[in-house]
Amino acid sequence: MSVIKLSHAEAKKLMDSDRELIVVDVRTREEFEENHIDGARLIPLDTLRDKAELMLPDKNSRIMVYCRSGKRSRQAAEILDGLGYVSIYDMGGLIDWPFELIM
Repeated sequence: MSVIKLSHAEAKKLMDSDRELIVVDVRTREEFEENHIDGARLIPLDTLRDKAELMLPDKNSRIMVYCRSGKRSRQAAEILDGLGYVSIYDMGGLIDWPFELIM
């Protein structure tokens, strides 16, 4: 499996240093509208398998996934890995994200 688990500090450092990193929120639209990481793309977990190749066409892109608690992000990382994406980062959930969010 080509998934790298990141701490929040590691995820923030990667987002700040890698402008090509694609950040994907796999929560529901309602959760996303409450708050999300600036620049994140919403692809709810229940649509990820069907929409990934359309919304994330380059399977060599660096992709970081997150959710609320970490369960859905882990599932999303497994789905992307199964679809052939090669550089996947799982930062877990936003429950204790210490950095700024868009409200």
